[in-house]
Amino acid sequence: MQNIKKKYLLKGLLDMMPLNLAVLPWGILCGSLAIQRDFTVLEALLMPLIVFAGAAQLVSIELIAGNASLATILLTTFIISSRHFLYGLALRNKLKHLPKRWRLPLGFLLTDELFAFSGRKQAYRNNNRLYYALSAGGSFYITWFIWNLIGVMAGSFLPDLTELGLDFAIAVTFIALVVPGIKDFSILITVVVSGVLAIIFQLWHWQMGLVLSALGGMFAGYTVSQYQTRLRKVYQGVEK
Repeated sequence: MQNIKKKYLLKGLLDMMPLNLAVLPWGILCGSLAIQRDFTVLEALLMPLIVFAGAAQLVSIELIAGNASLATILLTTFIISSRHFLYGLALRNKLKHLPKRWRLPLGFLLTDELFAFSGRKQAYRNNNRLYYALSAGGSFYITWFIWNLIGVMAGSFLPDLTELGLDFAIAVTFIALVVPGIKDFSILITVVVSGVLAIIFQLWHWQMGLVLSALGGMFAGYTVSQYQTRLRKVYQGVEK
């Protein structure tokens, strides 16, 4: 039994390893940016330890450095991280039977990357798969902190990495997560509509553009899915 647990722990670590490496430039960017924006070393290190959300971390660093109000910082990071609420709802039925000693750490570790792993039908089905999820999410947390730590140590002599385009690693990571999940036409429509709307809203400089594009994509995908379901029922009725 112990060997089986070790097997799942190792598999979770190995499966997450490509994504752990993919966020290296992103983590270094977050750590170095905090130092360059006059955060103390302790403050810069507490960001990945407590916040553990790359996009929210980057935005909040810039807002704090720009002396934005607390309400602005909280509202902005809430909007950016609101997708995690949807992740929690999507996994609720799989996790609601678990005790808090499992739900709390898995909830904290539930990043975009771990959620992408959670789409499998067997996810969280038994204790061994829970160890797998804990290992995958935990390894991502540790490596994210390490990349931030490297950025913090190098932040005093690195140039402003935002000018080098390293934040593009964010987009690349999300593309790598989304593409394998496109398994039917409705999901394809969701991705395409979200992407097109995101570009349009960015060109229009809409601050809520990211959230609106996600909602628009979900609505389009849901509409197509419902239409496909009705067509399937009609087709089955004709066959009978």
